[in-house]
Amino acid sequence: MIANDWRARLRQFFAIDDAWQRVPARGYLSRDAVLAVVIWVVCALGLELVRSVGGFDHDTVHVPWWQAQLAVATAALPLVVRRRYPLSIAVYLSAHMFATGVLAPFVMIQFPMQVLYFFGLFGGMAWGRTRSAAVTTLGFIVVFMFGWLTFQFALGAGAEGLDTSKRYGLLPPILSNVTYSILINIFYFGAAVLGGHLTWRNARQRAELATQAQALAAQSEQLREHAVTAERLRIARELHDVVAHHVAVMGIQAGAARKVLSRDPSAAAAALQQVEQSSRDAVGEMRSLLGTLRGRAEPGSRGPEPGLGDLPALLDEVRAVGLTVTYAAHDDLGVGADQVPAAVGLSLYRTVQEALANVRRHSTAGAASVALRIAHGAKGDYAEVEVLDDGRPRPGTGGSGLGLLGMRERVTLHGGEVEAGPRAVGGYRVRVRLPIKGVHG
Repeated sequence: MIANDWRARLRQFFAIDDAWQRVPARGYLSRDAVLAVVIWVVCALGLELVRSVGGFDHDTVHVPWWQAQLAVATAALPLVVRRRYPLSIAVYLSAHMFATGVLAPFVMIQFPMQVLYFFGLFGGMAWGRTRSAAVTTLGFIVVFMFGWLTFQFALGAGAEGLDTSKRYGLLPPILSNVTYSILINIFYFGAAVLGGHLTWRNARQRAELATQAQALAAQSEQLREHAVTAERLRIARELHDVVAHHVAVMGIQAGAARKVLSRDPSAAAAALQQVEQSSRDAVGEMRSLLGTLRGRAEPGSRGPEPGLGDLPALLDEVRAVGLTVTYAAHDDLGVGADQVPAAVGLSLYRTVQEALANVRRHSTAGAASVALRIAHGAKGDYAEVEVLDDGRPRPGTGGSGLGLLGMRERVTLHGGEVEAGPRAVGGYRVRVRLPIKGVHG
């Protein structure tokens, strides 16, 4: 049971069942080629420095300098493809270590050569395509290397060059040398295997984070599309309301004109003029809303956008459906509502339109007040609208919040201020202030 538990933990640590494969980034081959050449030059220089200070004179097997340099080259240059064929390079460099250790052991134990062999083992674990293949291959290499080390000790390699007639410390010289060699090899191979695997795990985590980031980006895009769709559906409902209102008004006015046509032609003409105006207003609103639904505006297909000068007409339409609305305009600058920049006027008009529509849909209010202020403040000239009502939220009529979101986006676009929320004395308040520049009375 304990053995099975340890096997499960090892499988989990080494991610044996993970199907993810680490793939090098584009252009890696040229970078690895440069790295391999740099490592080759550095290791060749290091080996030559060892030879130049007489390091090779202590070797029992004489090795010509060119053979030593050939060993460095044949170990360093294959690192070019260490990420394409990680396990093959690990096996090759392990065989290279074994062959060099048999034919030229003093060359094999030099630091530059050990760095090259470490690179091969480390790369096998860091870039192995599957964890099972990497663990199996590196496990075989480690077992083989320790078997070779044990075989050398059995042949007396642990006593070579040692004075066994004296005891310099707590342990005998041979035991100390063997123990030291084993610990060094455990650290060497363990660092290569565990370090390479931890590098693979870090790459795996980065890949997961990148995948999650892509998923979040995709979800955000979907939510944005859903919000746009919901807003367009809201506009479609507005279109229905606009058309229904104007058609109803035209029907009433046309009926009145028909009744008085024979006895009061002037009254009939006035009624028909109202029908004409209502039809034009309806067509203008339809073009505006349909242009928004399409997500683009065709040149010449839309009438003039409404502004602050159109607020009285908007309020008359709201009063016609039964909501009592009072209106007050305060122009301290003396510029007139029509002189406010068109973009600002349109945003404030839409704010009042949205606020009053929310009163009709979501409030029990029977009356509302609209105030327009054009004045000078601490931050400069501004135009402001404020909509107040005296009602309470109507149960079961909660909106999507997209109307207020669109209102806030318009205010942010113009660098203004917005307040929207319940009043302490009851009812609801919407106030939007937008800066205006270049306006003079």
